[in-house]
Amino acid sequence: MSWTHPALLALLAILIALTLSNEADSAAVSDDKTDSKAASPQGAMKKIFMPEADAFNFFRRRTRRAVKSQDELNVEQRQVLAADERKREYHENQRSKYENYAEEEGDEQDERSREGGEQYREFSYDGMDQ
Repeated sequence: MSWTHPALLALLAILIALTLSNEADSAAVSDDKTDSKAASPQGAMKKIFMPEADAFNFFRRRTRRAVKSQDELNVEQRQVLAADERKREYHENQRSKYENYAEEEGDEQDERSREGGEQYREFSYDGMDQ
């Protein structure tokens, strides 16, 4: 619980800094044009929405059949190799755990059968040595 107060204060400071930076940007853009805000979309809206032609080009560029850049291919290949390595380590770990378990079970079974044999010999021993 002690970390929540500093975390909230940090988030509040970041929020205030972002708010002030947006106000500073809008103040720098509108020097003496006060009517320009009413005529054009707000700064945040400009960042969210883009013209239709740009949006069309964005989606057309990245269709299913679009050729990926070499960097994208390299990143994907590294991700696949990392996932394969994690799977290999996981299965290797599981296999070693099972082998240890099987070995311990076998040792316990051998011990039980040996004890059973000893008990049978003690019980059935009639005292006659050769």
